[in-house]
Amino acid sequence: MSTTKWVLDPTHSEIGFKVKHMMFTNVSGKFDTFEANIETEGDHFENAKVHFTGQTASINTGNADRDTHLRSADFFDAEQYPELKFEATAFTKINEGDYELHGDLSLHGETKPVRLAVEFGGLMKDPWGNTKAGFSITGKLNRKDFGLTWNAALETGGVLVSEEVKLAIELQFIKQ
Repeated sequence: MSTTKWVLDPTHSEIGFKVKHMMFTNVSGKFDTFEANIETEGDHFENAKVHFTGQTASINTGNADRDTHLRSADFFDAEQYPELKFEATAFTKINEGDYELHGDLSLHGETKPVRLAVEFGGLMKDPWGNTKAGFSITGKLNRKDFGLTWNAALETGGVLVSEEVKLAIELQFIKQ
């Protein structure tokens, strides 16, 4: 079977996350600049090779002051660490439509293994004849594992920013 290449459709994709703020509400954000591609055997995604790169300076939470702080050395240190990268080590089919994606995430000078749940939305032809594949990806990671340790204690107990980051990713790929 021949190798099929899939490239990201960035206008229909989003790399999102949520983090607890003050221990009781979530703040959402996303990365505006990223690239990804997949290589598969035919149209089968099991054992796919997945590559992702995102620009840390493109972080966007909808608040300019917060985004500036997140780009600083307190968090992403976007000047010293301009990219985050993901390389798949396994893409395993669990059942029809559900996969588990394992890989190495490199962020802030650290590389750690991560496991993500993937919901495969299927294949579809768009109005221009392109075959597209859609994926919803979720997961959690501990930001401290990647050296993102800044925080502030709250007077009432707890901390300003949780360690756990919830990922909410929507990706659409175009078959080449």
